[in-house]
Amino acid sequence: MNWKSEISAARDRIAGHTQVTPVIESRIPGHPIELKLEHMQHTGSFKARGAFNTLLSLDVPDAGVVAASGGNHGAAAAFAAQALGYTAKIFVPELAGPSKIALIRQTGADLSIVPGEYANALTQAQAHEAETGAMQIHAYDAPATVAGQGTCFAEWDAQGLQADTVLVAVGGGGLIAGALAWFDGARKVVAVEPQTSCALNAALQAGEPVDVSVSGIAANALGARRIGQICFDLAQGMTSVLVSDDAIAAAQKALWQAHRILVEPAGATALAALTSGVYRPEPGERVAVLVCGANVAPDPLAG
Repeated sequence: MNWKSEISAARDRIAGHTQVTPVIESRIPGHPIELKLEHMQHTGSFKARGAFNTLLSLDVPDAGVVAASGGNHGAAAAFAAQALGYTAKIFVPELAGPSKIALIRQTGADLSIVPGEYANALTQAQAHEAETGAMQIHAYDAPATVAGQGTCFAEWDAQGLQADTVLVAVGGGGLIAGALAWFDGARKVVAVEPQTSCALNAALQAGEPVDVSVSGIAANALGARRIGQICFDLAQGMTSVLVSDDAIAAAQKALWQAHRILVEPAGATALAALTSGVYRPEPGERVAVLVCGANVAPDPLAG
């Protein structure tokens, strides 16, 4: 697949439907880094890019769309469906948490809350797809999703990205697959995962996608049980690091203290690799971090 062409087409396709998110300079780890504030995207995460690209590039059946999600993808799929006039059925696990569940409900989507984790929600979404003929918007392992997420990095390049290395948090792998597909070796991409939700790291060590157990403070966004095949194929030979829950929480706090940026744990996971010292740049290495999710639980302004 010509990923550059697919991502460029996706960028044109979703223009006007998604936000162009800002870029700032920070010194949180003690030296200059670039931050792209993708948590300011519609519904609070990059997921809107893949959702809009899927709906705008494929024929949507009368049965509408269906999606399984840890929370952020479900909100984005529901938001995109509502904006384009389609019905949406969303399955989320209980661990999605009240703030993400409330966000999905605000779109008017038909929401089912499933016991267990993301994999359990996916099973039910697939059953709904088979029964009704609804179109599945996969959270990460579909070409249209990956191309949509890749527009984040095409946009960042157009904004003047200077970094040699870009750190990206990983769950199922759609976002980092988009980064790898767009940069295509022109910049180093580093995968950052929680120690207790690390499907990509485990797959790279095993030589193939494998099931992992899922837990920790970022599990409702990064808690995929198995890495997507598209991501795994693109990720061969890349740098993969793991961070602790304490490191993620510290990175959340650092973003708030330095910039008054409030993000969910997944949104601070990539930064945690720098602030914890798990990833140490070489002298002169220019580094950038994608800040990817804003749906904090509990919602600090809910009342």
